[in-house]
Amino acid sequence: MLLERNFLVPILALVVLISYFGIRNPAFVSLESVDNISRQMSFLTVLALAGTFVILIGGIDLSVAANATLAGILVATWIDDYGIVAAIVLTVAISAAAGLVNGLVTIYLKVPSFLVTLGMLSVLGGISNTISQGGPVSYASNSLHTLINESVLAGVPNGTLIAFGLVAVLTVVAFGTQYGRHLYAMGSNERAALLVGVRVNRMKLSVFALAGAIAGAAGIIFTGQASTGVPMGADPSLLNSIAAIVVGGTALSGGVGGPHRTLLGALIIVLLGSGMDITAVDPYTQSIVKGLVVIAAVALTIDRRRYGAIR
Repeated sequence: MLLERNFLVPILALVVLISYFGIRNPAFVSLESVDNISRQMSFLTVLALAGTFVILIGGIDLSVAANATLAGILVATWIDDYGIVAAIVLTVAISAAAGLVNGLVTIYLKVPSFLVTLGMLSVLGGISNTISQGGPVSYASNSLHTLINESVLAGVPNGTLIAFGLVAVLTVVAFGTQYGRHLYAMGSNERAALLVGVRVNRMKLSVFALAGAIAGAAGIIFTGQASTGVPMGADPSLLNSIAAIVVGGTALSGGVGGPHRTLLGALIIVLLGSGMDITAVDPYTQSIVKGLVVIAAVALTIDRRRYGAIR
């Protein structure tokens, strides 16, 4: 029942949003609007993917947006000196290291992941502002702009292709590998997973490191789209990334959902934001609506059998 609800509700929401905003303003379904939505979706999808596996195992990573911001600053700082390939590799490695630290503190100091990553959010924000001196970081190279914004497939920005490719790879990992089966086992019942031989600590470390690496990729896409490193650039997208995960049908209680649903959730969140923009809904009302959507999504997707006190 929970699985069916988590799948059907996002599909229904998608149909309702497209129909409603398309009727309110036909420009919403124009080619220009579709192109704009696909570019917005590419960044949000990758950022949300960063947190998906962490939530699947029953944790949460609140530092993914700050990690993405730092990655954007780093790639902008290094790209002229080291070239695009080295800059991207170094940036993703540092982002993964930040994620690994989250995992190490969570496991060995036994601190809840939301507290660890909340602290890491502040640490990474401070590092980003220190490196950038609180201002935008410009660069002369055009290679990152080309990599993210040009199209190798007619009409589809490369950033969108990267997001789709990442969704496909992570979906295969989630449903076609032993690693994926262990993710769901941990999210459903960590103690039971440990008793049947799952190396829980090793899995957690890999999941947090992977989250950091993917957040780094999101930051690179962000900087490629903005053509400059922006302090706190990705930070405001933290709520939207969590919203994309839960609205798509991945339960915050863990063990249900997956990367394919995060893609669906990101599309819903971007459509909702674009639709409200195009129909001139004021920003304060937009914040209220998005907050209510997140609350409704959590209420619909949470597995109440895991919380005996909830009646």
